[in-house]
Amino acid sequence: MNAEGLFRAIGDAPDHISGLRKLAVAFAIGGVFDGDDDQSIESLFHHLEETKATLRGQGKLPKKKTSLAVLKEHLPDAFGDPERFVPLGEVAKIEKGKTGIKQAKPGDYPLVVTAAARETCDHYDFDAAAAIIPLVSSTGHGNASINRLHYQDGQFALGTILVAVLPHDPTLTSARFLFEYLSAFKEELLVSRMTGTANVTLTIGRIAEVPVPLLTARAQSKVDELMGLCDRLEAARAAREEVRDKLTAASLARLTAPDVGSTDIPDQVTEASGATGTTPTAIAFQTHARFALDTLSALTSRPDQIKTLRQTILNLAVRGKLVEQDSADDRNNQSSLRPDKEAENYDQRSFAERAESFDLPSNWTIEPLSRVAGRIVDCPHTTPKWTEKGVLCIKTNQVRAGILDLSAPTYVSEETYQIRIERLEPKAEDILYIREGGVLGVGCRIPPNTRLCMGQRLMLIRTNNSIAPIFLELCLNSPWIADFAAKKTTGGAAPRVNMSLVRGYPIPLPPLAEQHRIVAKVDALMALCSRLEAALTTADTTRTRLLNALLHEALTPATPIPEAAE
Repeated sequence: MNAEGLFRAIGDAPDHISGLRKLAVAFAIGGVFDGDDDQSIESLFHHLEETKATLRGQGKLPKKKTSLAVLKEHLPDAFGDPERFVPLGEVAKIEKGKTGIKQAKPGDYPLVVTAAARETCDHYDFDAAAAIIPLVSSTGHGNASINRLHYQDGQFALGTILVAVLPHDPTLTSARFLFEYLSAFKEELLVSRMTGTANVTLTIGRIAEVPVPLLTARAQSKVDELMGLCDRLEAARAAREEVRDKLTAASLARLTAPDVGSTDIPDQVTEASGATGTTPTAIAFQTHARFALDTLSALTSRPDQIKTLRQTILNLAVRGKLVEQDSADDRNNQSSLRPDKEAENYDQRSFAERAESFDLPSNWTIEPLSRVAGRIVDCPHTTPKWTEKGVLCIKTNQVRAGILDLSAPTYVSEETYQIRIERLEPKAEDILYIREGGVLGVGCRIPPNTRLCMGQRLMLIRTNNSIAPIFLELCLNSPWIADFAAKKTTGGAAPRVNMSLVRGYPIPLPPLAEQHRIVAKVDALMALCSRLEAALTTADTTRTRLLNALLHEALTPATPIPEAAE
């Protein structure tokens, strides 16, 4: 398989591209790129010693010192033969940056800092190709980590918290190869050498001890070629992802616009949509929806993008744009509004501001949560005494959007249970809702035949006959309510929404029959999302396994075949 074929097989996800870089480095170190007429390891070492002797004679290197031998335990786990490795300080000069980053004056020269992007400077410190290593941990707080190394050539300035690795002889060891090699194995080679408690750092001395391989000119040239291919692949991937993101965002934004117009829609498109006899706006929306659903599988290339699609589906659902309205639907549910005794004790101003921005279908109303709920009860504000068995008591970490996780149950005694349900005993189809903490703003229904009480930071919402619990659950987890709640939080480090705001959540209220059609449509579309997500994850996993297999093969020395086996 040629290089392009290999790249197509493995894919172009960011982690796969970095894996391919590692694979190219491993092939080079393993001798895969060497020819029969290339220099031997002995001649490479001899060349290195001659280069250093010349530099010492010119006064560019200090007198010869005894260098540490490279042992097997010094190498990354992937390598087992230290024969062709030498300490980094033997093949390159390691110099600290000379420019204070905060004091640097902008200018015509690139200033290399720890961030991915370059800054500028009015002077340069180096005029050469260099691999650049940060000396300080990327995360601090006692954690050893390095986000990235840099490669830079030409004239450039360098921050004082980084070092430049400048090869003695670029024909023997190129700066680009050192950058790729050290980047590929930075955890084993660099991060493992960081020390400190609060401030975790590297020293030039420790960097000089890092083992690096000596490569033939042919192997380095092949690495450079493959890295160029990686660069092009990465640039192409970034361009494709940018276009995909823009197309996806535009498609989804068009669906969630307050009013989807009907301008510039050809008659043949209208006919193809199957929407003849409906209003121009409905036709336009169905056209946009058909386009989005037909193309999103092509536009969506990463599992993480599915989250946006799910949120869009929920947004469409609560705005009446997922299923058609039916004038025959019975609207009697709206006469069933039975507010709880605190119905008027809600944030009427916030409700009105949000409700005014809602573009209602003609047979919908929008009501405060307190009017569609028979009861809204806050949790007891004390931590219960846990027991090894007894009655389920739900913590916030067990509540997900639409899911109650009972895989790691917690229990309270029967006595504690009776105390905690004094205001209202939870029952099936009641909704548990989190109004405080890191997972604020999600809710789920209680499943049938489940006896439980609430822990802290939860609310219990019981609907009246105006709304189906499953539709209210959908509303509470939709961006319509979640975004509203997020903008109204208080409490800083411990965010929460107050009870009056929750009671005033603006809940869209279609006829009951339409509520059930919406829920069925959402379930079907979420199932499609799950299948798409699974397909993307499977493809990603397959490519990762292929990459790992190739890497393992590249790094594992060939095992001689016994004569008997032949």
